[in-house]
Amino acid sequence: MDIPHDASRRRFLRIAATGSGALVVGFAAAGARAQPESLPLDLLGDELMRLGPFVMIERDNRVVIGSRACEVGQGAKTRGPMLVAEELDVDWARVRVIQLGYGYRETDGQPGNRYGSQRGGDSAAAARDWIELREAGAIARTLLLSAAASIWQRPVESLRTESGHVLDAGGRRLSYGALARSAAALPLPGDAVARKDPADFRIIGKPTRTPDAADIVRGRSRHAGDEFLTGMLVAVVARCPHPGGTLEQLDDSETRRIDGVRDVVRLDGPGTRFAVDAPLAAGVAVLAETTWAALQGRAALQPTWLPGPAADASSAALVARADALLGAAEAGIEVRRDGDFAGSRKRARHQLSARYELPFLAHATLEAPAAVVDLREDGALVIAAVEDPDVTSRMVAALTGLARTRIEIRLPRGGGSFGRRLASDFVAEAVLIARHAGKPVRVMWTESDNLAHDFHRPMSVHALVATLDRRNRIAGWKHACAGTPRNDRSGHPAWDGCLDADAFPAGFVGHFEQHFHALESPLPCGAWRATADTAQAFAIQSFIDEIAFEVRRDAVELRLEMFGEPRTVAATAGNGGFDTARMAEVLKRCAERIHWNTRRSDGRGVGIACHAWAGGYVAHAFETSMDGERLRIHRAVCVIDAGRVINPLGFDAEVSAATVDGLSSALHPAITLKDGQVRQRGWRDYRLLPMAQAPARVEVHRIESDAEPVAAGDLAFNSVAPALANAIFASTTVRVRKLPLMPELLRML
Repeated sequence: MDIPHDASRRRFLRIAATGSGALVVGFAAAGARAQPESLPLDLLGDELMRLGPFVMIERDNRVVIGSRACEVGQGAKTRGPMLVAEELDVDWARVRVIQLGYGYRETDGQPGNRYGSQRGGDSAAAARDWIELREAGAIARTLLLSAAASIWQRPVESLRTESGHVLDAGGRRLSYGALARSAAALPLPGDAVARKDPADFRIIGKPTRTPDAADIVRGRSRHAGDEFLTGMLVAVVARCPHPGGTLEQLDDSETRRIDGVRDVVRLDGPGTRFAVDAPLAAGVAVLAETTWAALQGRAALQPTWLPGPAADASSAALVARADALLGAAEAGIEVRRDGDFAGSRKRARHQLSARYELPFLAHATLEAPAAVVDLREDGALVIAAVEDPDVTSRMVAALTGLARTRIEIRLPRGGGSFGRRLASDFVAEAVLIARHAGKPVRVMWTESDNLAHDFHRPMSVHALVATLDRRNRIAGWKHACAGTPRNDRSGHPAWDGCLDADAFPAGFVGHFEQHFHALESPLPCGAWRATADTAQAFAIQSFIDEIAFEVRRDAVELRLEMFGEPRTVAATAGNGGFDTARMAEVLKRCAERIHWNTRRSDGRGVGIACHAWAGGYVAHAFETSMDGERLRIHRAVCVIDAGRVINPLGFDAEVSAATVDGLSSALHPAITLKDGQVRQRGWRDYRLLPMAQAPARVEVHRIESDAEPVAAGDLAFNSVAPALANAIFASTTVRVRKLPLMPELLRML
């Protein structure tokens, strides 16, 4: 278990000095010893051999800051170190950022992490960093001030810091490098240390480039698939194409004749109780000296697969089952109930209903999973881009019997995640293969593997009913959903991937019901960027537009009416609630930017949608038209309030990318089942948004806020699909209720 972010400073902060006098400050359990951390070769010196926690300051005033979360394109390697550097009060140009490995440690037999939580794929990560990483920098600065005060015999309150130096009123100055050894010998401050006033920020809020951007552009950035260990073999796996299926027979004679192939290993299927966060597919691993030989060997395999209990599973059958459940008298699992919807239905002057359908989706990361594992009697090394290394560490320990203190996990940059790298199945495969091989292995996935053996976004069908009073105000709301539960052993409730009990309009309608019907499916489902919210938002925000059209109300005005007066509507899950003023401001600005009230007579239509998630607020608006069978997106506007923006350059890029990904996910792709198998095997049948169909640019408008930061990438994704569907209706009068939008639109035109 990671040490909670609100633990006292003495529980999770420690200081230490390196042999060269470097000051090191980071998270640790009280009394724990620092464990060695590998340094990049260009940082090794005669005296300095290891790097401990977050901050290291050398005598020459060089500053090295460690990034704790795995960088998968979300900007963690920039934002986190910016927070530390700001409070430390150093020039960003003097900072070198390195990626930290997993920081597991034990104190008095209790597990912890010297860096705090390293889980990078949840909604709380941004707020957690805002508190913990600023505090780490502030404590380092306080120790340096105290060291200078002792040398000069001056009150610490009379000193200040500036650009890596401590200054007194008389103009004297000492560099941090000169103070590092003395500062490291001081005890931790007993009281809370002061953090900077936001008015004094010099790094936070300034556009900042990715520290390793040059390495990425020049091809020097290393991923797990680039790593090589002495004696290592490369493995690729032929996995059973039937979810839940098993291997019946195998003819591997041709494979073993291929030059470079060293071994063929059978992997047990899901019947074995692996200590992993999701079921593994049965498979056959080919180990070879090169990736090419391994791929050739896999192509030559002749396996016979047993489909298992879901041989006839299909997407069509799942949708039919969902429709049957939603049409039955049984209500399903009650997720939320406010007031008396049945009574509201009897009293209603108008009643409207609609049904929306969302398919399975793959994460479709551009870099397929890969992992390097080296198992030894005395320990293990894992090199993999995982967003929850704590889960990975527990899994490796369970599979190998090694103590977690003996397992080193390095976190290279990952080529995308969207929730995929929260699962550790690809690492589990590598551990099992390495255990058999007796030497280091690198397991490589192909894109076909990545699509067919993913933990997909759940498939769901949403049935919505609204009742309206005599003034055409929404008085009652019922939301029933039939969907495939997450089966990634996450411990979340069955409806987690499809419904959120606190999503708008919950809490805004007096008579509200929400129910869930679980669909049995062989396809593994798991975390997928803002999963429940991307599903719910499409249904809810499309339905609100349909209501507005039917009762001849302006869609923006109807939403504002539902928000009501400025207030905070409490959430049942305790996530801070819904601030109506912030949501209304985002929606109004988005409407203004898209020129909502301007009449259009050129065949173009405008659609808008908004959503609140994890303490942030977003609205999208699109202007579209049809050119024959081609959809044109003329303008894309996003207005977003995601709390305080740490790095505007990265923030705008993240929001733009989320918008484009939202368009792509809404328009074309779907994972479909037929005869118990995933039909999509590559980019030809899992279509992403072509550049010709993408908007020329995404107009991102940030609303300044002092609230805690929110993960903008997930937040910005949610309102894209409904805003696009609403725009398509405005330009074509065709209401599309089924994703992906494009094939359904062309069918209906």
